[in-house]
Amino acid sequence: MVFANRHLPFPHPPPPICIARPKPPKVNKTFVSLTQCSEAVIPTTMTSSRKLQFFLSAFDELQDREDGYYVVVGGTTPTPLGKGKSTTTVCLCQALGAYLNKKVVTCLRQPSQGPTFGIKGGASGGGYSQVIPMDEFNLHLTSDIHAITASNNLLAAAIDARMFHEAFQSDMVLFNRLCRPNKEGKCSFTDIMFRRLTKLGISKTSPEELTPGEIRRFARLDIVPDSITWRRVMDVNDRFLRKITVGQGSEEKGMTRETGFDISVASEIMAVLALTTSLGD
Repeated sequence: MVFANRHLPFPHPPPPICIARPKPPKVNKTFVSLTQCSEAVIPTTMTSSRKLQFFLSAFDELQDREDGYYVVVGGTTPTPLGKGKSTTTVCLCQALGAYLNKKVVTCLRQPSQGPTFGIKGGASGGGYSQVIPMDEFNLHLTSDIHAITASNNLLAAAIDARMFHEAFQSDMVLFNRLCRPNKEGKCSFTDIMFRRLTKLGISKTSPEELTPGEIRRFARLDIVPDSITWRRVMDVNDRFLRKITVGQGSEEKGMTRETGFDISVASEIMAVLALTTSLGD
């Protein structure tokens, strides 16, 4: 992203979107001039002059460089218009880069669309002092929030589906769906199944060795509906979805329960994404 910070040419400036769109930023030239790492970035599809993919191999090219300073801007006390972290971060970047002529890179998280479409508005600034392109920055950026929303809701759907199937199917039906025979007609445990067996204190290595009691413990999670704290999420402020009832369809056979929606950035998966250091982690 590039900052648009020009001298005000009109007494009444046009809307921010009209300022941001006429001249797309040449982020490739900007990045290369800043780091001299031309091999570590490639243009993204359809928006080659506006966004780039940055590969971690760039760190190998920069190993001989002197380390810079790392400034973290945080906040825990929200106001009706937010916490001010993004505004403070952008202001620091503009001050260091535009006024002190320092090489500076700003790292911002994708803004939540909830506040963007609320009274707070977007997180790109405004007028002639804003992050551009403001529309891509405020609505999609890297699409991390969309991926988090889908992952969170996939888990929520899996929980409800699991409770439904356990309520109406026998132990052996559930077990046979988990341990399907291969082409030779033999069943075996996968690595993740061995982890579950270990957690249950079962040391057997073959599905045929399990007793009926062990099959029941292995195949069922026995989730208590009232104990579920995992809610669905969406990246929009919709107060009427804060508390809902699911399972009211005729095919759900009366498996109703109360749940609700949170904002996507409040998902536990967002916390994992923010704190993880690797794919394995």
